[in-house]
Amino acid sequence: MPADSADVVDGLSRVLSRACRQLAEAGQPQRAGRLAADGWVLLRRSHPVQAQRLDGTMHHAARLEQKLETAARPERKDRPVPATDRVVDVRTEIPRTRHELIFSTFATLPAGTAFVLVNDHDPKPLYYQLAAENPGEFTWEYLDEGPEVWRVRIGRTGPA
Repeated sequence: MPADSADVVDGLSRVLSRACRQLAEAGQPQRAGRLAADGWVLLRRSHPVQAQRLDGTMHHAARLEQKLETAARPERKDRPVPATDRVVDVRTEIPRTRHELIFSTFATLPAGTAFVLVNDHDPKPLYYQLAAENPGEFTWEYLDEGPEVWRVRIGRTGPA
C-alpha cells in the first residue's frame, strides 16, 4: 500500500531531525543546525508542523554549539547598541510567533541597515534559518551573549 505524501513528509522530517540531533551530539552541532535549517526552509510554508520539529532540532544543536563555544572562548564584554538601530525585543512574545516577527522585520530592512534582536536565549537557530533563506544577505554580530539576555545586531547587506 503506497504511503500518503503527508505521511512521507512527516516520516522524513522525523528521520532528518533524529539524524541532525545525532550529528550535533557527535560534536558537529553547527553542521546539524545548518542541515536542519535547510529542511526547515523547504517545509516552513507547506508543512509547518514538521518545520516546527526541525526548529526544535536547531535549538538543540544551538545549545550544544553554545556549550562548545563557551568553553573555548574568553569572556566577552557587552557592546552598546548603535543609536540608529531599531530594537526588536521578543522576550515577551510567545515562542511560536517570535521567528515570524523577526523574519518580517528583516524582510522590510533596507540594505545597509540593521536591527538589534533582544532574546532570552541564544538565537543561533535563527542564524541558521537566515543563512538558509538569505545566503550572503545579512550580517550577525553578538552584542550581549547571556546568560539571561542575548542581543544580536542583524544587518541586511543584500537586496531588500
